[in-house]
Amino acid sequence: MIKSVLLLAVLHALPAVQAHQQKAAITRVVFNERTGTLEVMHRFYLHDAEHAIRQLMGSDADIIGDELTRARFAAYVQQMFLLKSPSGETLMLSPVGHEIEGNFFWVYQERALPANLTELQVMHLALREVWPEQINTVNFERGGSVTTLTFQGSDEQLTVRFD
Repeated sequence: MIKSVLLLAVLHALPAVQAHQQKAAITRVVFNERTGTLEVMHRFYLHDAEHAIRQLMGSDADIIGDELTRARFAAYVQQMFLLKSPSGETLMLSPVGHEIEGNFFWVYQERALPANLTELQVMHLALREVWPEQINTVNFERGGSVTTLTFQGSDEQLTVRFD
């Protein structure tokens, strides 16, 4: 009987334990023809960001309670995400802001839409030095279609092509 109760308790706790560190992030890159901007929205699980920031910036870092820590994490994300033209020129992104929304930490960037863009070289290394198993997914939304890149394992730079 005791073994059954313990087994049930462990099985009940597993989803909660697994829910804490997802080690995955999603980024949307939207080609907004209406505004003439390339909009970038990075979404990290807040719990992942909380653990990572302490490893990256010290045990006193508090992403939930301290705006400076949030700003530092946003700056870190912006440094770890790069878009390059086919010629290798870095397409500079301007910071727009960051926020905590529910269980997520969001980082926003933008720039003017590049002209005649047929492909992009993409780097998304955020949190991958903290957790090698971190998976960063980037969805490019352009002209009603979505193209996805997934950074995992040893992926450092991937290329997305547009029709």
